[in-house]
Amino acid sequence: MNDPIGDMLTRIRNAQMRGKSTTMTPASKLRGWVLDVLQDEGYIRGYEKASDKNGHPVFEISLKYFDGTPVIREVKRVSKPGRRVYMSVNDIPQVRQGLGVSIVSTSKGVMSDASARAANIGGEVLCTVF
Repeated sequence: MNDPIGDMLTRIRNAQMRGKSTTMTPASKLRGWVLDVLQDEGYIRGYEKASDKNGHPVFEISLKYFDGTPVIREVKRVSKPGRRVYMSVNDIPQVRQGLGVSIVSTSKGVMSDASARAANIGGEVLCTVF
C-alpha cells in the first residue's frame, strides 16, 4: 500500500456512503493521530484498537451521522506520496471559510489548522475535511 492515509480516508468515505455505523482500517501511529484530530473536531464518534481474524492490529472507527446524513460531507487528500505539500503557518488553507478543518503534520505532531495557527507552526497538509 503506497498511501495509508488516503486508504483510511477512502474507507471512511465508502462506509458513510453505504450508511455503515463502523469501519475498519489497519492500525498505525500516523492513522491514530489523524483519527485523534477527527475525533477532537467532532467528525467521528471515536475509534478503538482491535485485531482482525488474522491477529493484525486494526482500528474500528465509529462513524457519526446527523439526521441520517454523514457528518463528513467531503474529505480530500492534499499531500500525496507523489507530490508532498508543505505550507508555512500563513499559507495553511481555511476550508470553507473556517467551517471545515485541514489536518496538518507538524514538528509538534499532527493537529488541526486552527491549532497549527495558534502554535505558529506550519508543516505538511495531509488532508481537508468538511
